[in-house]
Amino acid sequence: MTGEPDPERLKALEDRLAGLRKTRAPKPGVEEHYSAASQGWRMVIELVSGLGIGFGIGYGLDAFFGTLPIFLVLFTLLGFVAGVKTMLRTAQEIQASNTAAGSASDEGE
Repeated sequence: MTGEPDPERLKALEDRLAGLRKTRAPKPGVEEHYSAASQGWRMVIELVSGLGIGFGIGYGLDAFFGTLPIFLVLFTLLGFVAGVKTMLRTAQEIQASNTAAGSASDEGE
């Protein structure tokens, strides 16, 4: 050991580090990162909007036909079911994207 660094080995190390930095560098504008809070709010809004739309349609039909609030109850329940279905679909999308991101980061190691 002479204590002198080998220029060829240093150059090979620098090239290798540069290649690793390129593969691990974040891609600007490609990845969309949402916090857990924003994902939760998205699902809450989907549920509430389903309820609101169902309530509005039911109320409108009851007012139009002059019936008991049967359409109001019916469409509010249908709006709730639609909101829950949309929330579940969103949760599946989030889970799939998190799984894909997790497997992509595992492959890079």
